[in-house]
Amino acid sequence: MDFNHTEERRMLQDTLRRYFSEQYSQDARVAASQSDEGFSKTVWKTLADLGVIGMLFKESDGGYGGAGFDIAVVFEELGRAGAIEPFLQNGVLAGGLLAAKGSDAQKAVIADVIEGEAHLALAHSEPNSRYALNHVETRATKTDSAYVLSGRKCVVMNGHAADVLVISARVSGEADSEDGISLFCVPRESAGISWQTYETMDGCSASEIILENVELPLSALLGVEGEAFHAIEKNAAFGILALCAKSVGAMECAKDLTLEYLRTREQFGIPIGKFQALQHRMADMLIEIEQARSAMVNLASHMRSERGEREKYASAAKNLIGRVGKLVAEECVQMHGGIGMTDEYALAHYAKTMIMIDHQLGDVDHHLERFIRFSQG
Repeated sequence: MDFNHTEERRMLQDTLRRYFSEQYSQDARVAASQSDEGFSKTVWKTLADLGVIGMLFKESDGGYGGAGFDIAVVFEELGRAGAIEPFLQNGVLAGGLLAAKGSDAQKAVIADVIEGEAHLALAHSEPNSRYALNHVETRATKTDSAYVLSGRKCVVMNGHAADVLVISARVSGEADSEDGISLFCVPRESAGISWQTYETMDGCSASEIILENVELPLSALLGVEGEAFHAIEKNAAFGILALCAKSVGAMECAKDLTLEYLRTREQFGIPIGKFQALQHRMADMLIEIEQARSAMVNLASHMRSERGEREKYASAAKNLIGRVGKLVAEECVQMHGGIGMTDEYALAHYAKTMIMIDHQLGDVDHHLERFIRFSQG
């Protein structure tokens, strides 16, 4: 298999890297995270105009990408820049489910998302679900003319900015059953939805959502009633790929910042990068980053595989990158000393990003157990 990027992907990668290096400073990111939107509307619209969001969707859905390596290219550059704009929700999680299961009418909003004019969010995780995709307690009761949703969703990234929510709810079965889960396309202003929004450790925004007898038309259902689990699982694998690529990009930038610091910071009249102990630590870290990149590339190449293979590689990559991300964050901060912990210095943001990624869509322990299960399956 040829792992080299196509000409189109290389051009997008170069465009993103140049744009972020010239336009996306640490101060600009901090200011964006503190805004009402939780990200920069100007950056979001500019990247949409550059075709970045469209790269995350298939041609049949109005984009021009959507493959594993398309997602990897975009998110590695987002990670390298430390970007906090909500690409994961719009282009992969909520957007991916809407593209895969939505009717023509429901999918009409995707065009606005690609243009940067509309926002989506996936509301699936719940207070008691931990990382289990099949654990859904939110209930959808069907009447003659409507579905009525009641329950609670947690850590809904970009929820406060979303025009449309993709919400999971159970129509039948026990809380941990894979059968009986449905997805619904829900306008944000629907009656019965209440919000509590907060900033996450890495500067993004998330919401807790309470659903109290939210009445939806029957047309709000995405796909076939009660059969959404496998679509959610497959979509989560694409989300894991995006997170892995973003973490690899963050590792690369944290490494570069640390190398520059080792070359310029002096003790006893010489750069500290000449100390053999620090050279060994940096060499070990470089090896780990290359392993993480290989795991990410391997996952990207298996996104079209059968379920067992796809999920095995997804868990293997997420486990490895979670462990390497923690190592890189700790080593880079320690080799910088006190400055590495300050919010004013970019390294702190990259370290927080790598740690937060480990806790999104399953941490290292969860995916180790999952890898074993799929390997034995």
